[in-house]
Amino acid sequence: MKKQEKYSSIKHKVHFVTTVISWTIFILLILVAIVLLYYFIATKVYANKNPDYKASFGLYTIISPSMEPNLNIYDVIVNVKVKKPEDIKVGDVITFISTSTISKGFTITHRVYSITNDENGYQFQTKGDNNEVPDSATVRFENIIGKVIFKIPQLGRLQSILTTRWGWLILVVIPAFLIILFDILKLIRLQSAQKDIADIVLKEEQKKEENAKKKKEIEEKLNSKYGIKRSENEEDPLKKTSVIIEVGKNKKNKKIEDIPKLKEPKKKKKK
Repeated sequence: MKKQEKYSSIKHKVHFVTTVISWTIFILLILVAIVLLYYFIATKVYANKNPDYKASFGLYTIISPSMEPNLNIYDVIVNVKVKKPEDIKVGDVITFISTSTISKGFTITHRVYSITNDENGYQFQTKGDNNEVPDSATVRFENIIGKVIFKIPQLGRLQSILTTRWGWLILVVIPAFLIILFDILKLIRLQSAQKDIADIVLKEEQKKEENAKKKKEIEEKLNSKYGIKRSENEEDPLKKTSVIIEVGKNKKNKKIEDIPKLKEPKKKKKK
């Protein structure tokens, strides 16, 4: 019995853990899919109308250690679009298109080191937290994609795993299959339990009917053999002491308590 209880407890814990992991991954995938879908649609729709269009927010995976330890490799950052240059302050982390000769055309995420405003407009000097010197080229406002509002640690690892066939199978398909399988087993057990309850209720009803039938048979036997009838105010003739007895030809009704007791003969005194 103890082994069975231990096995049931382990099974329950494993089911709980797998369910939590599966649903967590599933929810994350849905959120990422919604964000990517919105970003893709918004970019395609508005880019056709305005080449300089920038999406309201975007997701980017960090692939270099230049911002460690604040932003690590495989962290995913969420950017929001900046409407005017005055909204960017020193210390903000921004994502921009680099114009440096080393990384020209690449998407970079660095921290704002200093800001200048002259006849050419706003110029933002940037620097990686892990770099010793600022970037060689300044960033113009029109090259800024957005400002980082928060990060999702190591979500990029999941993204890289999901891009493979085996990763998708292990992290999505198999957990989803297990969740569906466990739910089906729960439904089967629930139906079995409902059937058992229905059988128990039916047996109880049959037992009540049999008891009522036996009581009726006992009453009929008492009535036919001893002339004992059930009083109108009584519920059970076997539990009550007040009964009606038919006596003599006149069939006068008397209670048992009313029948006089026989007196014992007096003993004669010895002389």
